[in-house]
This record gives sequence, structure tokens and C-alpha cells, in this order.
Amino acid sequence: MSLVGVKLVVQKVLNASYLNTSNTTDNNNNNNNITNNDSPSESTALLPPDIENNIQSSQLQNQNQSQNQLQDQNISNSTSIDEISSKSSNNDSINLNSPFPLNILKTVDPRIMSDLIIGLSDGLTVPFALTAGLSSLGDTSLVITGGMAELVSGAISMGLGGYLAAKSENEYYFSQVRKEKQIFFQNQDNITDDLYEILIDMGASDLTAENFINDLSKDPQQMIDFIIKFGRGLEEPPEGRIVSSALTIGSGYFFGGFIPLIPYFFLKTVNQALLSSVLLMLFTLFWFGYFKSLISMGEDCSKTTRCLEGLQMILIGSIAAGSAWSLVYFIDN
Repeated sequence: MSLVGVKLVVQKVLNASYLNTSNTTDNNNNNNNITNNDSPSESTALLPPDIENNIQSSQLQNQNQSQNQLQDQNISNSTSIDEISSKSSNNDSINLNSPFPLNILKTVDPRIMSDLIIGLSDGLTVPFALTAGLSSLGDTSLVITGGMAELVSGAISMGLGGYLAAKSENEYYFSQVRKEKQIFFQNQDNITDDLYEILIDMGASDLTAENFINDLSKDPQQMIDFIIKFGRGLEEPPEGRIVSSALTIGSGYFFGGFIPLIPYFFLKTVNQALLSSVLLMLFTLFWFGYFKSLISMGEDCSKTTRCLEGLQMILIGSIAAGSAWSLVYFIDN
């Protein structure tokens, strides 16, 4: 046999033994190969060196790619978190940059703000008209005396009006509560019918209304409160509402009416004081109307609307002051 033939026979024998050995190993370690796919040393120990190196290099590449993907995902997550935080910080900055009065006045009870606006509205117009009318007489001391007398009497009158209005509101609310309690204890079916009509008007279905009435009927006080609030449209007045309303309206009237009197304390001639008072009140009335609309309508109120409200207050105050001055002037002459 030639040398080439011998080499071929030896190569066949080696290949056969290699295949038998690898098959036996694969059958014995089938479960280990399934559960340990990530360990290249166990699964590729019987492969030729070049194939084993290729497999290991490919596994390393896959691991590197997965690590890179995780890094990219972490970077994207951190970026999204940064974007969210930046948006929230921007929103906070927007809230912080909202108009100055709203940041302070949002914490005030809306009822108190309503009473304050009522007092200031009257105080900025009526005393201004009175002082302008008295200035036509040419005596500064007379303007101050008459203006202070009107301020005190007007503040007391406005305060009493606020007191009586809040007292009437309080009495009306509790009278309605007593009435509903009396109806409940005399005939509960009437209360149930009222509840049913209220819920149907609110858009509830028959089944929802019946279930709600059954649950609410377990607590009569809650049932009466529900009818008063949603059926009668009334809310329980807070404690101290009567006194706070009187003080707020009265003090708002006094401080608002004191503004047009300020120039008369410092200027000697009536004409100079009148001119200064008019300029001061034009400025005050405009900004009062501007911020009044901002408080009542919120940040959605456009600047055009605010300016129009300010101009409207100027127009009202000017008409009142001009009419008073003209009337006193013609009567005096």
C-alpha cells in the first residue's frame, strides 16, 4: 500500500473515532448543554480548535452587542427622565412666573375676595366723586373734612350691608335644612322622590339612581346635605362668615376711598390737589379693573380683556367724579 493510501485509512479511522466520541458525549450531556448555553468551554470542548475559536468569538460578539444595547437603553431612559424632569421644571417655572397677585390671592377664600372687590369698587368711585365735587368749593380743609366724614359713614354703612346680607344667607340656609329634615321625618318618600329627580337630571340611569338612593338612605344627614347642595344649590356658610363679610366690605370701602384724599393732605391749593387726585385715581382705577378681571377670570383672561376692564373702571370713576364736580360747581355759582 502506498503512503497516500495509508494516510487516507488513518484519517478515516480518526474521523470515525471522533464522531463516535462526540455523539456519546452529546447524548450523556444533553440537559447540561441545554441549560448551560452561555458556557462555551463545556459545549465546545470536543470541537476542533478553529471551530471552537469561531464559536467563542461569536458568543463574545453577541455578549458585547447585548451590553451595548443595554447601555443604549440606559442612556435613552436617562435621557427621557431628564426630558421629563426638565418639562416638570419648566411647568414649575411657568407656575412661578404667573401673575404676581394670583400667587398670593389664590390662597384667599373666594368669598373674602368677592367682599373685598365689592368694598373697593364702591370706595374707589363714591369718595372720589365726593372729593372732586367738594374741591370745586375751593377749600382744602372742607374737602378733607367732608371726605373723611363720608369715608367713615360709608364704611359703616357698607359693613352693615355686608353683615345683613351674610346673616340673611346664613338664616336661609339653615331654614332650608330644617325644612328638609322635617320632610324626611314626616314622609321619607318625598325625599326619595327628590333624590331620584336630582340624579336623573344629572344624567344618572335608573339603576344607578336606585342604588345610590339605597346607599344614601342609610345616613339621613348625608341625604339631606346632598339635596341641599345639589337640589337647592346651597352650600353651608363657613363659621365667622357674617363678621368677616362686614369687616372686609367696610375696610375695603374705607381704604379705597382714602386714596383720592391723600393729595389734599400734602398740597396747599385745591386745584393742585384735585389734579393730583385725578391722576392718582386714574392710575388706581385702571389697575384695579385690570387685576379684578385677572382674579375673577384667572390666567386665561387675555391682556386685552384686562385693559378693557381697567378702562371701564376709569370711565365709571370719571363719569361719577365729573358729574359730582359739575353739580357742586353749578349749585355754588
